[in-house]
Amino acid sequence: MSRKYAIIGVGHVGAAIAFSLVIQGFADELILIDKNEKKARAEQLDLQDATARLSSRPKIKIQDYSELSDTDILFVTAGNIHALDNASGNRWAEFEYTREIVKDIAPKIKASGFNGVLIDTMNPCDAITQYLQKEIGLPGSQVLGTGTFLDTARMQRVVSEKFNVDPKNVSGFVYGEHGESQFVAWSTVGVNGLPIKTLVPKMNLDLDALEDTARSGGWAVHSGKGYTSFAIATCAIKLSRAVLDDAQLMCPCSSYNVKYDSYVGQPGIIGKNGVEELIDIPLPAKEEEKLAASAATIKEKFATM
Repeated sequence: MSRKYAIIGVGHVGAAIAFSLVIQGFADELILIDKNEKKARAEQLDLQDATARLSSRPKIKIQDYSELSDTDILFVTAGNIHALDNASGNRWAEFEYTREIVKDIAPKIKASGFNGVLIDTMNPCDAITQYLQKEIGLPGSQVLGTGTFLDTARMQRVVSEKFNVDPKNVSGFVYGEHGESQFVAWSTVGVNGLPIKTLVPKMNLDLDALEDTARSGGWAVHSGKGYTSFAIATCAIKLSRAVLDDAQLMCPCSSYNVKYDSYVGQPGIIGKNGVEELIDIPLPAKEEEKLAASAATIKEKFATM
């Protein structure tokens, strides 16, 4: 089966996704679209030059929305990273810019007849993903955002460093907004199969401090190199592989929550149709309150679109 991907926005994140897809041999066809045609052409040529040293040779095309009609996975990664330069930790700083981008590209995606799975990385991720779903008209299952999948990875790194274990041995989820109102659901977190809350007294852990470190992880990267790219690209590709492999992968992502009438970061099962189902893990009252408050923040901003 041919695997066809498309990327709208080939800046730092889009280019990282494109490179990973090509270098790992995941894509048979790859469509690159960007408002800067010279940039799209440059990325196309650079990737095509690499194929002489690779075992695969994907077809790489640019700037053609009609190619989306039979695309399996569409990544939407456009944005203005410089809007965050003086944002002081506020991902909503990109909102005014990305809102105008999606108002431009959503009708073009819809007109193309795209009927695959759309994965959004744009900030503010949850509100933008919901807007794309509404404007394109695809079922909610087929439109998802990376959301707290990345924030959960950052939590896993921070906790793994404290316990000196592999990050993959840290389970659990970050819920809510891909932003400041997100929270680590410590009731779900475990280390090597043991609930972290049973380990707190032994390790003299400050969970609030760990959470602050995880939440600020993206800003630590941004302040050092001016953008984030590798981790978010890896998360986006992991989601896409779960779709094409029908992996039935349980992971957090931004998807529609009926209870809160909003897209929000929460665990779900990712398979061939996108978000196959949501996993409603019972949370303690305080964590449920945090989720409700975070969803309300997203919903308030979405209403302004």
